[in-house]
Amino acid sequence: MLGSGAREHALLLALSRDPGVTGLVCAPGNAGTAALAEQHDVVLTDGPAVVALAARVRADLVVVGPEVPLVAGVADAVRAAGTPCFGPSAAAAQIEGSKAFAKQVMADAGVATAAASVFTSADQAAAHLATAPAPYVVKADGLAAGKGVHVGSDLAVATAFARDVLAEPGSTAVVEAYLDGPEVSLFALSDGSTVVPLLPAQDFKRVLDDDQGPNTGGMGAYAPLPWLPAGTVEQVQRDVLQPVVDEMARRGTPFQGLLYAGLAMTSKGPQVIEFNCRFGDPETQVVLALLDTPLAGLLLACSTGRLADVGPLAWRDGAAVTVVVASEGYPAAPVTGDDVEVGALPDGVAVLHAGTRLDGDRVVSAGGRVLSVTAVAPDLAAARSLAYEGVTAVRLRGGHWRSDVARAAVTGEVRLP
Repeated sequence: MLGSGAREHALLLALSRDPGVTGLVCAPGNAGTAALAEQHDVVLTDGPAVVALAARVRADLVVVGPEVPLVAGVADAVRAAGTPCFGPSAAAAQIEGSKAFAKQVMADAGVATAAASVFTSADQAAAHLATAPAPYVVKADGLAAGKGVHVGSDLAVATAFARDVLAEPGSTAVVEAYLDGPEVSLFALSDGSTVVPLLPAQDFKRVLDDDQGPNTGGMGAYAPLPWLPAGTVEQVQRDVLQPVVDEMARRGTPFQGLLYAGLAMTSKGPQVIEFNCRFGDPETQVVLALLDTPLAGLLLACSTGRLADVGPLAWRDGAAVTVVVASEGYPAAPVTGDDVEVGALPDGVAVLHAGTRLDGDRVVSAGGRVLSVTAVAPDLAAARSLAYEGVTAVRLRGGHWRSDVARAAVTGEVRLP
């Protein structure tokens, strides 16, 4: 397992429950993953170093967690060395690595998405925004760890964001039409031809309650979505996921791994906001908490072109909620090095580590998003209550979290346009 976040901790936890798994190795990991896996230091974007580590530990499967090593071609290097790898090639990972590329793929595949214009000139982007209706959506073309997007109704702020994006020579910005409606994260496994969607989830990107404040990597998530119309997953598989996987194969860059569709449930139906080329964080924490099918076999089937042989997926009854505990100053200037302590947890709650490390016998903060407190219960209201009960067991100086994760879904306030 390559990575060091709560996503990787959640993946390792699910893999540890798979009777077919005889050993787990994580590189570089964190203070929480150390309890599940043998840990090694490695530079995630160094393909030869990853290949050497996989050979040394005799790995049967390499799973690449984050997007940066995928865009850098680490999965290509692992596969070229003869080891099955879960994660797309560098060419296929461009579906996340370049928003302009993703828009072209969607256009060629006939997938519904927001109208967009691509700019390399700040003045041209500013002129376009001046004639566009609010709200304004501006995106950095490349990877930005979930923070390279501005959505708002202030023209001056949107223009300043576009100018900041385009200040770097050779940079590109995408200006899109705003998509109304609540957002859905839908993960799908793909072996390059077959597509198997997972359980839909919803995340919370803004740092403060009621979707206020700057974008973050995600402050919480829940699944399933009680307000999502029946048949939506099947519709998205038919109209979005399968056409995109087919188009990638047609281009000679088959997508093997996890295709993550960020969707808006608009008045015209589901439309794609963006694609990611890997499991999302924090949605992975809730989706995998509800997955009953052994995970290792699924990931191996994706990596070896045998996903069509996998039967229907099995899911646990109930619901899952995760609440992210972030460090003081996150997302602008996270404070690190503070003690992280977790007291007694109620049944049904797990604490997944993200920005942590071991300092002797101490667990200390080492990043902006420090922990994901994840609860599973018979229904969404109970899971939400349990997750926040778990949050009270966390001790982190200056730690903060959103208090409204899944609240609108529990109270029936999520509205489709």
